[in-house]
Amino acid sequence: MPVKTVAIMSPGEMGHAVGRGLLAGGLSVITCLEGRSDLTRNLAERAGIVDTPALGEMLAEADLVLCIGPPAKAAEMASTVARAMSDSGNAPPYADCNAVSPATARRIGDDIARAGADFIDGGIIGPPPGKGAPPRFYVSGERASLMSELDGKGIRVRPIGDEIGRASGLKMCFASMTKGTLALQTAVFTVAEALGLTGELRDELLEGREALYKQIESGARRLPSVSARYIGEMEEIAATYEAAGVTPKFHQGALDIYRLLASTPLAKETSETIDPNRTLEEAAKVFARHLPMK
Repeated sequence: MPVKTVAIMSPGEMGHAVGRGLLAGGLSVITCLEGRSDLTRNLAERAGIVDTPALGEMLAEADLVLCIGPPAKAAEMASTVARAMSDSGNAPPYADCNAVSPATARRIGDDIARAGADFIDGGIIGPPPGKGAPPRFYVSGERASLMSELDGKGIRVRPIGDEIGRASGLKMCFASMTKGTLALQTAVFTVAEALGLTGELRDELLEGREALYKQIESGARRLPSVSARYIGEMEEIAATYEAAGVTPKFHQGALDIYRLLASTPLAKETSETIDPNRTLEEAAKVFARHLPMK
């Protein structure tokens, strides 16, 4: 059966942009906003995503469910949907597209399978649609080819095999490098500020590594606003490393940095309220005021 209606759980910053792209590609996009925040509601409405009053009704209309939410909530959202599937008898294929470890993806897949639905493991790499090149949706599992019907509709879909955990594993590897590096860079400038050396470090980087300095400055502006979300992601990455026999301590340290950022007033900002003129030095002063880390 072709995919005509896609349900998105939940249409936050990434999810609503994906929904907007799917709508522009000719698909119907629905969601269930019961219990969601005002921000998510506003984003869904702005994208044109139709709200259904209950999960059971959403599942009855959907040909495919995409779960795009905070990593720490992925298993909980899947359990909620699985119960609704069992209660309603409506069990469309379910793709978990969150940044979780392969082990977590397999647990979610087992929960969804018990409810009678096919499960697709997914991992998103890249910014939301509309902010540069389309994000890549890496997918794996026996029904992963179903996601290919969404290819070119604001996203790029890349199947990478039948095994659940492959797509999640690739996302963990990629995010461990990118977001782990951002955490390290933030830690460096927080320490420099604590030592009274921020200006000197800035001048050295501007002299020899100006592009790197600008990259760190851009990251420091936005990282507090997403730090709470990255906490769960670092936990999943650390678990992935440990399961592979590699030390999880790099990303346990990154987890501590994101907890620090989440404790600052800057964490209350959203993508729309971030101060675009905040310098790296100004951000570092805020971070350092919330030391020591426990």
